[in-house]
Amino acid sequence: MGAVSAGLLGYIASPSNGTFQLGPFTLHMYGVMLLLGIAACIWLTGRRWVSLGGDWDLVYRVALWGVIGGIVGARLYHDATSWNQDPLLGQAGGSHPWWGFAAVWDGGLGIWGAIPVGCLAGAWVVRRSGNSIRLFMDAVAPGLLLAQAIGRWGNYWNQELYGKPTSLPWALRISKAHQYGILKRYQSSGNFGYYQPTFLYEFLWDGIGVGVLLWVDRRFDLRRPALFALYVAWYTTFRTFEETLRIDPSNYFLGMRINFWVSLGIWILSVAFFVWWQFLRRPSAAPAGRTRAVPTGPRMAVPKSRVR
Repeated sequence: MGAVSAGLLGYIASPSNGTFQLGPFTLHMYGVMLLLGIAACIWLTGRRWVSLGGDWDLVYRVALWGVIGGIVGARLYHDATSWNQDPLLGQAGGSHPWWGFAAVWDGGLGIWGAIPVGCLAGAWVVRRSGNSIRLFMDAVAPGLLLAQAIGRWGNYWNQELYGKPTSLPWALRISKAHQYGILKRYQSSGNFGYYQPTFLYEFLWDGIGVGVLLWVDRRFDLRRPALFALYVAWYTTFRTFEETLRIDPSNYFLGMRINFWVSLGIWILSVAFFVWWQFLRRPSAAPAGRTRAVPTGPRMAVPKSRVR
């Protein structure tokens, strides 16, 4: 690492602290980034859903249950697949508090658990409302990618989930205290190390993807929920590559990180589904579904002769 830092032309500084005190309250920037991502997703999804003839009330209800389900699913995935790499759970030398399984403010949220469980919860709400699940899936797809882009800045504030050491001028400077858990060959000899800013790569990739999905949806006639399949394929295209850069603690299978194989498998499934659904599947006679009209109640009739 000494040679890497010596040849640096520049770097991205990391925050000295990921929390701020507001009187008696502690503000965790990781959580703030998640909330900003959720708000952006609700805003974009609401605009798209209303343009399709829907109403904001359903968007808010889906967001409520989707966020709850997403957080639960994300933490359960992390606890199940990374319990022995988390210092709050089972990592050797960790603190292991009893509440460690639920410490979402300290990171440890797996996107592979968040999206499926959150989407299932949202689909249940949409189904109960009488609206089309497939149509809503395509309405929410760009918003989910936007939320993921913004949420990655939470990793920046926590100084976590960075990539391998690098001498690139946009290397991310990480303090020695935040190199805990990575292999010794990747740890710096001084007070700071310089690593691939994978959070920034994913932020840019996801941000571009939002624009691509919006353009595709306007430009082409898609069979719902083909746009959602494209969203999944777009995200996992880069995520699969990103897993070859990351050095945070992980379980391995056949020499690769577990999430590499998860991402690759989901990419294959999403691309295969999109090709079959959009180009090969013979469409049924039934339409994909529409938004249900919001009931307005009876209108009051006023005789014209009384209008003054």
